[in-house]
Amino acid sequence: MKLTTNIHKGNQTIIMEFILLGFGDLSQLHSLLFLLFLVIYIEPVARNILIIALVVTDQHLHTPMYFFLGNLSCLETCYTSTILPRVLASLPTGDKSISVMGCITQCYFFASLAMTECLLLSVMSYDRYLAICKPLHYSALMSDRLCLQLVLGMWIGGFLSLAIFAFMVSQLRFCGSNEVDHFFCDFRPIIKLSCTDTHMVEFSSFISTSIFTVPPFVLTVASYVCIISSILRIPSTTGRQKTFSTCSSHLIVVTIFYGTIVIVSLLSDSDALRDLNKVFSVFYRVRTPLVNPFIYSLRNQEAREALRKAVVRFFSFTRIQIF
Repeated sequence: MKLTTNIHKGNQTIIMEFILLGFGDLSQLHSLLFLLFLVIYIEPVARNILIIALVVTDQHLHTPMYFFLGNLSCLETCYTSTILPRVLASLPTGDKSISVMGCITQCYFFASLAMTECLLLSVMSYDRYLAICKPLHYSALMSDRLCLQLVLGMWIGGFLSLAIFAFMVSQLRFCGSNEVDHFFCDFRPIIKLSCTDTHMVEFSSFISTSIFTVPPFVLTVASYVCIISSILRIPSTTGRQKTFSTCSSHLIVVTIFYGTIVIVSLLSDSDALRDLNKVFSVFYRVRTPLVNPFIYSLRNQEAREALRKAVVRFFSFTRIQIF
């Protein structure tokens, strides 16, 4: 067992490392958990990389919707890579320690990616709103330049949203217990371990998350209110179904994303439901990136057709090389 490095200052011991308790003392299940998390990590990364490759190489997918989908796949590849490699590294060795700065860094990147996804989902909902409610002006309104500006603003805004908050957390002093009752670093349990005043830090967190989550959520809801209203005005059932199919995948992803956020937020303050919170945290932070490409690849005819063509080209190229 690796010893935690501490610095003694006066009557207090300043913590330099945290211990991530994970799912408790399940040493007999470490091999099984390692294989489970390895599959959970590799599968979404492979699926998302496949979607990115299809969007880049297939000319038929060079549209705003698939441009945003490619960014979503890139985002969620980064998502899982901020958490699971550290979990996978700790399971075989049993080393649950992580430096304070390493823990804060993990928190910052994960939380920034979450903010970025909120912005991206709102941009994607706005894109679907224009495509369904203003189809005649869609090409002019959703130009390539605007798409690029929206994506750049989304990535920059997501990572700047928590920069000040992360800096304030890095200035906190930690003493007493160094055990984090989670399988990865999260800001809320870390702040609870601080032995300094955290009111300004918590206020900064509230302001940042409010600014970068509430407006995107409101925009997403408003877009779908207009979309559903427009769909209901279509006279034919076939027309309504065809139109709804163009945004149903995104609507499912939005529902899963915000639904799990709400559940995790409600459970995070309950000590009695701490273990249940960890289970939903796994679903929110790990399983969601696995579900999203699965939803899009199954429900979009264009994506399935692009994948079929890519497979045909691959086998044709392989056959030529062999013969």
